[in-house]
Amino acid sequence: MRFIITFLLLFPGITFADNDVQLKITQLSDNVYQHTSFKEIGSWGMVAASGLIVVDGGNAHIIDTPWTQEDTEKLIRWIKAKDLIIKSTIVTHFHEDASGGIPFLNNSNIKTYATTLTNNFLSLENREKSSDEISNDKFELVKNTIEVFYPGAGHTQDNIVVWLPKQKILFGGCFVKSIHSKNLGNMEDASVKDWPKSIQKVINKYPNIKIVVPGHGKVGDVNLLKHTAQLALGVKGL
Repeated sequence: MRFIITFLLLFPGITFADNDVQLKITQLSDNVYQHTSFKEIGSWGMVAASGLIVVDGGNAHIIDTPWTQEDTEKLIRWIKAKDLIIKSTIVTHFHEDASGGIPFLNNSNIKTYATTLTNNFLSLENREKSSDEISNDKFELVKNTIEVFYPGAGHTQDNIVVWLPKQKILFGGCFVKSIHSKNLGNMEDASVKDWPKSIQKVINKYPNIKIVVPGHGKVGDVNLLKHTAQLALGVKGL
């Protein structure tokens, strides 16, 4: 099994499994890949969660970790197999589907970035924090290549989005629902009343979005943002 996985890691757009833990990697553009990991979550069943790998020259930057440390390790092996240097990881909120791999990355001396608010929430859950902290609403990780923006509360109080200006790709994470979503999903830490105006801030800030990547479900366009706002506006009692 170990040899087969090592062989498959050399190729994008594949799915591989080890001890029933799956990881899928799909190429979205010349320098951007989507990673999707899976975890069984109670009544939700098997839940797929997405992040990105952004290639900048010989460097790679990860946007959101896979669910688990095990899948994070597989992702790192895949990146290294492409002869890339892993420079950093950005975590878009404190839930496990975005931050579950922080301990492995920290132990591997790979810089992890999260907002001050995200690290506060991680601490409250007695979970490991990122090695580096984002203290501003706007942060440029790589000049003209990777930009972080905090639009306000939505899925969680701390959710941020990541903008890739060269590809005009917005990684919305769990802040953005897929076009086929019938509801807002996990609302345990949500601020539903703030969600629509936070969405509008993103639309206003990035008017030339071509691709939107949600935390769960299929990739789409700016209509995913509009759909998410409508779902939030439709929640009764607000």
